[in-house]
Amino acid sequence: MPIFNSELQSLALIKRGKVRDIYAVDDQHMLIVATDRLSAFDVILANPIPDKGAVLTAVSNFWFDFTETLIANHRSSSNIKLADILSVDEYQAVKQQAIIVKKLKPLPIEAIVRGYLVGSGWKDYKHSGGISGIMLPKGLQLADKLSTAIYTPSSKADLGEHDENISFSDTCKLITTELAEQVRDMSLEIYHRARDYALTRGIIIADTKFEFGLDENNQLVLIDEVLTPDSSRFWPVDQYQVGISPPSFDKQFVRDYLETLDWNKQPPAPLLPSNIIEKTAAKYREAQQRLI
Repeated sequence: MPIFNSELQSLALIKRGKVRDIYAVDDQHMLIVATDRLSAFDVILANPIPDKGAVLTAVSNFWFDFTETLIANHRSSSNIKLADILSVDEYQAVKQQAIIVKKLKPLPIEAIVRGYLVGSGWKDYKHSGGISGIMLPKGLQLADKLSTAIYTPSSKADLGEHDENISFSDTCKLITTELAEQVRDMSLEIYHRARDYALTRGIIIADTKFEFGLDENNQLVLIDEVLTPDSSRFWPVDQYQVGISPPSFDKQFVRDYLETLDWNKQPPAPLLPSNIIEKTAAKYREAQQRLI
């Protein structure tokens, strides 16, 4: 059964995010459960997507392995085992979508990298000729590949609020110039390597979002999720075409459906019909199968 809310009695719940439920393990560790909830336009939808949490966990773990020579990640290296801290039933319910992570200090920004002109970036470009103050050549079309991937950070919004694009200078004020530069450079490096790999698997990574934290030594650590269908825009290489928004292996499919409705993008969200739920679940599964 899909998990909308995890209900683990063995651990204390710290918070529920848009997708993840976070529980306390001990002073140094937390348990993160990637539920099957789906958010669109920063609103949590009422319908869970079957297998979504398991896909997000598997894909993130793949990319954590892929990037660990570049940067440390939040996964725990301790001997704590999931089966030892949960009841048998709880373990069976969440074993495919839960990981034990180190407690870190999350940075108050989202690190967004754009390789193609689409989504809010396309809207910004049509209005201003650039994205987040970064000016781009004139005459670009929807879904055009940018000559160079660009870094366009945003602030982190509280649950129910909207993230806001911020300038690089704003991030310097929030986290210091040295750390902001490190986050920018690491985000671009991860994106470039992942983009090149994904192309060999028939996927274009149009854009993506990373999150980072600091460990006890103030070293940068990759956290949350990495290059999943929730945090990225995945396009099939064989269906890519400039001038249109290509079909995707991510929640853009749901966003596109919701855009056809008379909905003001405020809670409560409309219910999703069964065919949209099934197609969305299939897209998530295909992204995993192609990448891993």
